[in-house]
Amino acid sequence: MADQSTPEAPAPGADSPGSADSVRAPGSAGSASASGSAGALGSTSSERTAPSASPSGGPISRRRLLGTAGATGLALGAVGGAAGYAAAPSAEADRTTPLSSVGADQVMFHGKHQPGITTALQARGHLVTFDLAAGAGRKEAAALLRRWSETARRLMAGEASAQDDTDVARDAGPSSLTVTFGFGYSFFARTGLEEQRPDALDPLPDFSSDHLDKARSNGDLWVQIGANDALVAFHALRAIQKDAGSAARVRWQMNGFNRSPGATAQPMTARNLMGQIDGTRNPKPTDTDFDQRIFVPASGSGDPAWMRYGSYAVVRRIRMLLDDWEKLSLKDQEDVIGRKKSTGAPLTGGSETTEPDLEKTDSGGRLIIPINAHARITRPDQNGGAAMLRRPFSFHDGIDRDGVPDAGLLFVCWQADPLRGFVPVQRKLDRGDALSKYIRHEASGLFAVPGGAAEGEYVGQRLLEG
Repeated sequence: MADQSTPEAPAPGADSPGSADSVRAPGSAGSASASGSAGALGSTSSERTAPSASPSGGPISRRRLLGTAGATGLALGAVGGAAGYAAAPSAEADRTTPLSSVGADQVMFHGKHQPGITTALQARGHLVTFDLAAGAGRKEAAALLRRWSETARRLMAGEASAQDDTDVARDAGPSSLTVTFGFGYSFFARTGLEEQRPDALDPLPDFSSDHLDKARSNGDLWVQIGANDALVAFHALRAIQKDAGSAARVRWQMNGFNRSPGATAQPMTARNLMGQIDGTRNPKPTDTDFDQRIFVPASGSGDPAWMRYGSYAVVRRIRMLLDDWEKLSLKDQEDVIGRKKSTGAPLTGGSETTEPDLEKTDSGGRLIIPINAHARITRPDQNGGAAMLRRPFSFHDGIDRDGVPDAGLLFVCWQADPLRGFVPVQRKLDRGDALSKYIRHEASGLFAVPGGAAEGEYVGQRLLEG
């Protein structure tokens, strides 16, 4: 859980190359995001462009795109920013409030891949699944995905919902909002599309560490929402739920969080609720095999054509048994993980990114990194090269009836094929990971996430109308 790194939220005003999930201030010419220790997780910024301004003289949009902060002296980190939307021209409506760089950052909806996969970690997240209503099929699913895609496009651009906007995010900008859509195994039977169901979507095998709640697992449709402002994320969640209408009902919902952008002096790998630096070995876009491991290729993979440039998301609610964990000494915690808690460096020395020496022993001949240490077991070279892009959120759902925290990790990982990514690693963990004693897998889901929608398309159109 702790040794494949996750994209960290960018520091405000920092610069990085653009990516397939380019983050920009509305109206800016370039990216305004910065990568974490895992690098800028994406490809070229040319794949997505910022939306054009409304033509002069046209209807007044409910959310205006503004310029720099001007006399306030507030650094935006990029040219431009979004502000609250106005219903009619007036002195009050025209009075603009410039945004910080965090509020102004915008991720493009249209592109080769869906947003929310290689986007840097966001401060707030919602994971929610829906089941199609009784009698709803392919036609209703297509109409729903069309509505959802338009809503996601508008909200990610910092605009209001097309219908009955709640005004929850009236004063905010896009705040790096992303909305990502996927299909569960059951979706294909419900829509008569069984022949288009990918083999890679076959149910995950059982693992001995599973204590799964079926009511909080799987689902026909999966939506991942992330943003760097809690109200912006909630606004998107409510809009998606309202758009579902009578076509689908919520099956389960989970809420998570990460460190806020700018909370540290410089971008760094995130920590989880155990206090560990959570992941240093994520695949990086600069790796020559990054796309091969994370995204379905255009052809030749055995996946149906509608999945090209898509990915498979494994979602697990992992409860951390924090009371038990926190009773351990610092040395015992570090032996469980195989890394220094303070820096994330391997116990054999160096910095966070130093390769561990798995054969190094102490004066008594004992392995310095224990044989069952989490960092040892999760290494790709210990799992036939299996790797996945981890992009989780922490969660805390209060105190349970026994008086212990209901807290842990909303684990989300991405790979071109879960049977070559998640499954081999989890099987290895199942057989002897020292961390297993302190965690419990309580919910699970596997979803096929198609490639991004081109301009004028909605997500999943090639499946539902192909």
